[in-house]
Amino acid sequence: MLHPDPDVIVFNIKQRYTGVSATINALVPLQMAQWRLGYCGTTMSNGVVGMTAGQAIAVSRQPPPGQTFRIWHVRRDPEMMLGIFARDVLRLPIKLVFTSAAQHLHGRFPRWLISKMDAVISTTPLAASFVPNTTAVVPHGIDLTRFSPPADKLKAWGSSGLPGQYGIGVFGRVRPDKGTDVFVHAMLKALPQLPGCTAVIAGLAQPQHQAYQQDLQRQIDAAGMTDRIVFLGEVPAGQVHEWYQRCLLCVACPRYEPFGLTPFEAAATGCAVVCSRTGAFDQLAISGQTGEMVDTGDVEGLAQAVLKVMQVPEHALQMGQTAQLRVAQRFSLEQEAAGIGRVYQQLFDQATARG
Repeated sequence: MLHPDPDVIVFNIKQRYTGVSATINALVPLQMAQWRLGYCGTTMSNGVVGMTAGQAIAVSRQPPPGQTFRIWHVRRDPEMMLGIFARDVLRLPIKLVFTSAAQHLHGRFPRWLISKMDAVISTTPLAASFVPNTTAVVPHGIDLTRFSPPADKLKAWGSSGLPGQYGIGVFGRVRPDKGTDVFVHAMLKALPQLPGCTAVIAGLAQPQHQAYQQDLQRQIDAAGMTDRIVFLGEVPAGQVHEWYQRCLLCVACPRYEPFGLTPFEAAATGCAVVCSRTGAFDQLAISGQTGEMVDTGDVEGLAQAVLKVMQVPEHALQMGQTAQLRVAQRFSLEQEAAGIGRVYQQLFDQATARG
C-alpha cells in the first residue's frame, strides 16, 4: 500500500504508456514493500493510483518522520524541471534522483537538468559514460514471476490461433526507429526457408506511422505472406507475456534503443533472441549461446541470423533456456530494486553523517 507520508515519491507523469511506464509499473509494487513509498502520476495498469503534482508538492512541504528530506525519483525532463522548481524555487525539503537510459550525449538543456540532480542512476555503463555525475549503474530488471516460461515452449505456439508450429515475434511500437521494416524485410527473406514458422509484430502504429505500416502490409501481401507475417496491433500490457511465451524467438532490431526491455522480457520466458547492436542488447544476446547479434538496419544479416537460430527448433529452445538463465542471474526486478534502494539509502545516510 502506498504510504500517506512517504520517504520516496516515484514520478510518472506522462499519459502515454511507454517503456519507462512499464519499468515503473513493475518496480513500484516491489518498492512499496521496501520503502515508505508514494507515487505521482498516471494510474498504472497494475491499479496503483497516483497523486497529482500539486499533491506531491503539498505533502513535501515538510520532511517525512525521522528524515530531513524526502526523495523524488524522476525519469523524464519535465519531471526534472518540476523537481528543480519544487526544490530550488519553492524550497521544499527534497532531493532529486534521476534515472538516465540514453546512450548518447544529452542535449544542452537536459544536461543542465541532470547536473542539478542530487543522484543519477544510469541503466548501462555506456549510458553512464554520457552522464558525468552518475552515482550508480543499475540495469533494468524483469519481473520473473510474470515473465516465466510456458509448460512446453516447443508446443506453446498452438495457443496463438495462427498458422505454423513456431513463432518469431517482434515487440514494440510500429515505426522506423524500432526497425519494423527491417524485421518485415528480413522475414520476407527468411520465412520461405522456415516452413513451420510464423512471424508476429506486436505493437501500436500511431497515426503518423499508419501509412508506414500499410506500406509494409502491401509488401507482405504482394509476397504472398499475408498469413505468415501478422500485425497483431497493440497487445494489452497484461497479455504481452503470453505472446512471449508462445514465441520461440524474439527479434529486437531497432535502429536506436536506450536500453530495450522487450528481448529481456522475452528471454525470461525462454525465447532465444536476435538483436541489433544498440541498447543493452549486447549484455543479453551472446552469439551461439543465447542467440545472435546483427548490425542495425542490416536486413540480410538479420535474415541469416534468424535462419541460424531457427532452422533447428531444439537448438533455438536450448538458446532460450540459456537466455532465461542469464536474465534470472543478472536482470531480475529484485536486483534493480535493490540497486535503486542503495542509492536512496546513500542519500539518507549522507544526511545522517552530516548530522
